[in-house]
Amino acid sequence: MMLHINFNPFPELETRRLKLRAVAETDVAEVFSLRSDAEIMKYIPRPLSVTLQDALNHIEVINNGLAAGKSINWAITEHGHNRLIGMVCLVNIQPENYRTEIGYILHPEFHGKGIMDEALKAVIDYAFNTLHFHSLEALIDPMNTASEKILLRNNFVKEAHFKEKTFYQGVFLDDVIYSRLNPRPLVK
Repeated sequence: MMLHINFNPFPELETRRLKLRAVAETDVAEVFSLRSDAEIMKYIPRPLSVTLQDALNHIEVINNGLAAGKSINWAITEHGHNRLIGMVCLVNIQPENYRTEIGYILHPEFHGKGIMDEALKAVIDYAFNTLHFHSLEALIDPMNTASEKILLRNNFVKEAHFKEKTFYQGVFLDDVIYSRLNPRPLVK
């Protein structure tokens, strides 16, 4: 038995303050703003966007993953405003293992306002109660204490700390994995 993943139609999610919608090509300036900023990306070992085309290419990767059922990314927007202020995703979907990875990024202007916490709660609820995943994992840099705090607030537990696991731009980086099990498991 394996999960059947279907993101068509796109599952928009709403919270008290937020609307999580599909990332679109019209979000290119905001995606570029996030992915071109070295400070925002310092804990995400991915190349910085240098041009708007780089951001468009990233949006294309997002849409291809969505079409293939391998990942889903939501644009985080505030009610009444369509501007992308961050993104939250489920990636590395493993339907055979009922497991997926959760990731997120938020513009610093919105840090400290509980926005990412609110967005994560909506995606966690969707992952567990609609998609029926058994477990979620988050892979973070051990220096990213803000990310660690939000994961702990959302009942993730530290599973592992891999020393110098990832080689990126000439440096070996540590990876820490946090996970959360579905409190209502469907598979025994």
